[in-house]
Amino acid sequence: MDTVLKRLILTPEQVEEILNHARAEAPNEACGLLGGRGERVKKVYPLPNVERSPARYRADPEAQYRAMMEIEERGWEIVGIYHSHPASPAYPSPTDLELAFYPEALYLIISLAEGNQPALRAFRLEEGKAEEVEVQILSLEE
Repeated sequence: MDTVLKRLILTPEQVEEILNHARAEAPNEACGLLGGRGERVKKVYPLPNVERSPARYRADPEAQYRAMMEIEERGWEIVGIYHSHPASPAYPSPTDLELAFYPEALYLIISLAEGNQPALRAFRLEEGKAEEVEVQILSLEE
């Protein structure tokens, strides 16, 4: 990915898919990849969290490999990596910052801490720092 992404664009259906995944995995963290082109997510790839933890995530390596191969085959990029915070705010934890191995991707964090008012925020995580970027929810036509 040559350009620095300033925002992350998701469809309402993609947001719902991510929220449903986060809710289904609660009280543990959910995780997945966002494949696409530029700022726009084309497909959500929910992945099993092999940590099965409310405070950590590690994507199943085989499922992650399959998702990454499909993204590459479609000529896309890993636009983002998402995970949930079942009981804390949608802000990167020290562990999130430490384990951010893909600086070219945006990190989408979903907080379920407020129950029926989930929060989605995206960040660029580089060198132990978090910079928030805009999340836009647009239909495919927009």
